[in-house]
Amino acid sequence: IQQKKTPCERLALSGDCCSGARQPGKSPSVSINWTLGDSDLEVINATTGKGALGCSSRLCKRALYSRWAKLYGKVRARRPLAPQPRWPREAKLAAESHQAVKQQLFKALQKAGLGTWVRKPPEQDYFLLAL
Repeated sequence: IQQKKTPCERLALSGDCCSGARQPGKSPSVSINWTLGDSDLEVINATTGKGALGCSSRLCKRALYSRWAKLYGKVRARRPLAPQPRWPREAKLAAESHQAVKQQLFKALQKAGLGTWVRKPPEQDYFLLAL
């Protein structure tokens, strides 16, 4: 992360730096995503987090963790690994390289004067999958 030349070009990560009140009416009503290999765009209602058919986004935490858990199960079948984590939070904490890189990012953001990473509540990573 490189230093900006002047402080006025630098925004903090947290929205707390903004003096004006948040205006949710100006936010878009949909979120659109697409990745290489997808046949179509995914359009998600920004208020409900659901698509036109009422399904959650393919990028939601549950969908991403489900894909990771299936892959982990396949790898574990080929070579011995630790038991599959029960919660997404356990999986993240067990990923030592992920944790190390995350700490490096947090330190780099602080050093560059970009503020502190806003952490989400840990309970957001506690849900069970039915595999």
